[in-house]
Amino acid sequence: MKEYNGYVSNIIYRNDTNGFTIFEIVCDDMELTCKGNISSIDVGANIELTGEKTIDPRYGEEIRVYEYNLSAPEDSDGLKYYLGSGAIRGIGETMATRIVDRFGSHTLKILENEPERLSEIKGISEKKARDIAIQFREKTETREAMIFLQKYGITNNMAIKIYEEYGKEIYTLIAENPYKLVEDIRGIGFKTADDIATKSGVKVDSQYRIRAGLMYVLSSAISEGHMYLPMELLKDRSAKLLSVTSDLTETEISNLSMERKVVVNNDKVYIADYYYAELKCASMLRDLNMNPGDIGDPDEDMITEYRIDNLEKELNMKFDALQREAIKSAISNGILIISGGPGTGKTTIINALIRYFMEEGLDIMLAAPTGRAAKRMSEATGYEAKTIHRLLELSGAPDEDHSRARFERNEFNPLETDAVILDEMSMVDIFLFQSLLKAIVPGTRLIMVGDVDQLPSVGPGQVLKDLMASGAFKVVTLETIFRQEKGSDIVINAHDIRSGKYPKMDNDSKDFFFLERNDQNVIYKHMVQLITEKLPGYVGARPIDIQVLTPVRKGPLGVETLNHILQRFINPESSDKKEIEHGDYIFREGDKVMQIKNNYQLEWSVTGKNNIVVQSGTGVFNGDLGVIKEIDDEQRFMLVEYEEGHEVRYDYQLLDEIELAYAVTIHKSQGSEYPAVVIPLLSGPPQLMNRNLLYTAITRAKTGVVILGRKEMVESMVDNDHVNMRYTGLEERIREVCL
Repeated sequence: MKEYNGYVSNIIYRNDTNGFTIFEIVCDDMELTCKGNISSIDVGANIELTGEKTIDPRYGEEIRVYEYNLSAPEDSDGLKYYLGSGAIRGIGETMATRIVDRFGSHTLKILENEPERLSEIKGISEKKARDIAIQFREKTETREAMIFLQKYGITNNMAIKIYEEYGKEIYTLIAENPYKLVEDIRGIGFKTADDIATKSGVKVDSQYRIRAGLMYVLSSAISEGHMYLPMELLKDRSAKLLSVTSDLTETEISNLSMERKVVVNNDKVYIADYYYAELKCASMLRDLNMNPGDIGDPDEDMITEYRIDNLEKELNMKFDALQREAIKSAISNGILIISGGPGTGKTTIINALIRYFMEEGLDIMLAAPTGRAAKRMSEATGYEAKTIHRLLELSGAPDEDHSRARFERNEFNPLETDAVILDEMSMVDIFLFQSLLKAIVPGTRLIMVGDVDQLPSVGPGQVLKDLMASGAFKVVTLETIFRQEKGSDIVINAHDIRSGKYPKMDNDSKDFFFLERNDQNVIYKHMVQLITEKLPGYVGARPIDIQVLTPVRKGPLGVETLNHILQRFINPESSDKKEIEHGDYIFREGDKVMQIKNNYQLEWSVTGKNNIVVQSGTGVFNGDLGVIKEIDDEQRFMLVEYEEGHEVRYDYQLLDEIELAYAVTIHKSQGSEYPAVVIPLLSGPPQLMNRNLLYTAITRAKTGVVILGRKEMVESMVDNDHVNMRYTGLEERIREVCL
């Protein structure tokens, strides 16, 4: 380790998110390249640093910075670099030279104490002199604030947000109530604020701390899918988190309730927005559940039967009793829910309803939660289906807290249609459902189709399950596996699993295979062989289209490990493929990737001939799969192509939002369908490895399922019918409002 003292002559690269910077300094008439996490560094700034020399294979000798101290430039060269670097608007290299030549070593004092004297320089008016002084003062204050905040582990980007929000008040805030950061600054969580509070000496039983801890526990529960927590559970979790007594948490729950930040309903504690989301959904459902026809009118019933008979002839099929009931119910109810497993004729019902409504001269809109599900719906019906976000016309403008989507279609600008048919309803969370209901006017039919035995939505709530359990709406549950589907062992085994029976694993099948493997390394080997050699020709798909589904993220058979292995064989390193290392991943042109968070502002476009943009919009969503088309290291962006040719440009600072997707968790696969899936099942946590998860994984495959692992593991998952319970109140709200 060695100490260096000089001024910054060039910024080569800066990551504004984490502060990692590659820069050059002039030290003892030598130019040195340095790298490290540095807050708010500017060209010309004086730096004292401690570091060690390293050899980078691409860039040669560098100084790895471990400690540093920044100060304003002191010598003439440093001052000229700093003032002329563009850090201060209105001063270029020529003007910087004039200023430093005029005031010499007194330049900083002039800027700080007598800025009006800058007007002595030709080309600087008194107004411009004041503006330069203000900028210099702001730069100094910002740098000091960022250095101050860095002590608490806050990144450059976040420090800038904090300083812009509070200015000089940040010092008082950090000392007294750093938990206010959680309320005001998106991206600051309780744990970060708590770390800051500990370093600042805030007391363990501080009122601010307990309130923030309670809201954090409720928010964490929401990320698990819950809408609320029971009072006692909230108190217990919060007391353990905060290391305080339960009575202190109870007092602050009461205070939060009085401030309307939480709602306490029969010892169920909600964050206020989540309670009112359930209540509003229940009210809107009540208004929609009107009878659009004349129930019980014998003439109408006879006409309906006649029309259904004609539908059978047109579609060249015979409806069973439940399918017939579903069609009649869609005609005579404002709201209808159709549930059923694979092969039970859900698509047949949708096609029949489209035909029926069109013959009646009614307008219909088809929608699904994801792009893949919407595409599948379009292919199955021959009519355009949109994602719910696209149907509601997603706006690029964020909502107040930036966490949810804003839509152009709402109660003030509703959808202009007579019926909405929504597929894959099990994937819809409470807030997306609320947005959809806002845009549907009473008198419009709402037909929701899904499989209640699938995993619930990634977002909070279990909307489909609660709707069905409420007893307030007409529900038709399809049960028959139709003859035309019986050739598929995927369908038969899925239904067996759902009913608690073991799937057939004797490999006497054309589309469902089980390979007993008890060693993870053997599983790696055969997984690669299946994807690169065996399955592509068998199912008529490319290796990149075959999806590995795994229950977990961590561990030897988790997403993270498998993606590294699969990338090496499916898309190996090549001299004609550009790549970039980011975090734990190397991203390479041709890689399969997934968006891992909703980004409502991210822009996409579809290009036609001569790269002319023919369509554009905003919004890329958690679970969207794409392929890396281009990596541009000079302009520092990555181009990813998603479904329907949507191309999205990711600047390098956005790469935390995507990850490799040769393997994904079963939860992330909801609503998707793949030519074939490979499922490694060797071991896993008992609370996760259940029947519901196995059923969901198998039903993602269209023409081939291969399970690699232990037979005992598969059977134990079938035996485990425990479903992770979600605390939701939509069923109760519906009963209060509708019954």
